[in-house]
Amino acid sequence: MPELTRRRRLLVLGICCLSLFIVGLDSTIVNLALPAIRADLDASVSKLQWTIDAYTLVLASLLMISGSTADRVGRRRTFQVGLVLFGLGSLLCGLAPTVDLLIASRMLQAIGGSMLNPVAMSIITNTFTDPRERAQAIGVWGGVVGLSMSVGPLAGGALVDSAGWRYIFWINVPVALAALLLTAKFVPESRAAVARRIDPVGQVLVVLLLVGLTFGIIEGRAAGWASPLIIGCFTIAVASLAGLVAYERRREEPLLEPRFFRSAPFSGATLIAVAGFAALAGFLFLNSLYLQEVRGFSALHAGLLTLPMAAMTVVFAPLSGWLVGNRGPRLPLVVAGLMLTASGLILSRLTTSTPTVELLVAYLVFGLGFGMLNAPITNAAVSGMPRAQAGVAAAIASTSRQVGASLGVAIVGTVLTARLTGALETGFVSAAHLCWLIIAGCGALVLVLGLVTTSRWARRTADAVADDLARI
Repeated sequence: MPELTRRRRLLVLGICCLSLFIVGLDSTIVNLALPAIRADLDASVSKLQWTIDAYTLVLASLLMISGSTADRVGRRRTFQVGLVLFGLGSLLCGLAPTVDLLIASRMLQAIGGSMLNPVAMSIITNTFTDPRERAQAIGVWGGVVGLSMSVGPLAGGALVDSAGWRYIFWINVPVALAALLLTAKFVPESRAAVARRIDPVGQVLVVLLLVGLTFGIIEGRAAGWASPLIIGCFTIAVASLAGLVAYERRREEPLLEPRFFRSAPFSGATLIAVAGFAALAGFLFLNSLYLQEVRGFSALHAGLLTLPMAAMTVVFAPLSGWLVGNRGPRLPLVVAGLMLTASGLILSRLTTSTPTVELLVAYLVFGLGFGMLNAPITNAAVSGMPRAQAGVAAAIASTSRQVGASLGVAIVGTVLTARLTGALETGFVSAAHLCWLIIAGCGALVLVLGLVTTSRWARRTADAVADDLARI
């Protein structure tokens, strides 16, 4: 590919950031719209869980295969297909007359979303060849995550209150269309010199594992935990995991490299990502229902109350990156674990009339903790990995974030439903007590894993895996 001018490179960066922005915005906005969707489509709590998890599950399942497909058939082409599918899915979400069709449309959205962020990162890496420029571009990319989280509550609340929940999906359509046209005009096509082979068997096993586990958790209470359907789901999940490990060990280019998991920092980063993003997804799911269904706040008011959490994430994410670069990942992980735990404990004391000041303290603490989390996850995932394997390791960490988000909504939603007596408006506070403690437990897990996986022993395991992979 010929060298692009700086102006053209920045334009490519802006186009790629558009995709990240609408995908990031989507998750925050949808959580705020859950009460409106529940009222308009007569959706149960489990259907609300699927409205979130149908998206994150498909995204988690397809992230890695989308990246390898883009390397093989062309990154720009894959990116454009992703924009079309994401825009079409968003249009259909806004038109959905039933909650089941909304869930199906969310799945189409996620198929498109899986082709956007990882592929856009590949485009950026290929466009910015100078290491310093590339680092700056990735910094801008990371900042857009915080921006989408900050704008999401305000935009979502304003749209739901003024125009209705359907517009939170329709707003994606013109943005996706603009990005599609700009991509066709300004983004050059690129492919990997040596593309990784597609692993269809591994991909199917990953889908069966994630869907079986999540479906079993969400539908277990309604269908009966001992019912053949639920037992079958968990059996499929366990069998898929066993089959995935056995099969991937024999492949020359596996979808999931089993040897990575012998590195304590890598395994820890995977579990930290699951725990941290389970806490975030659980928090967003519960908090939206609490503020609107229990406290009676409007969607806009709820968005404004949640804004301090997003603002703290924006402020502390760059600081976390600086700390990781200068002092290593231990301090950010310890702070993240402590703050997430403290926030969960504060929120477990919620009543129907908790003072706004106490709510804001909990949100600020949660935002601080989550802001410190992302940088050390990525750093720990790629720590000590050969450069040729770093991209695959980072992709697994990204997938773990989506898995965590799916499990967070699945678990807290199921616990909430199981403990709920009477209407959501009157029974939520007591039913959600254990859910907030689960979120605190996720924070405690982040803390423990952060201490263990940054020890000298963990460093030695990472070095041993790196040496093993370097000999391949």
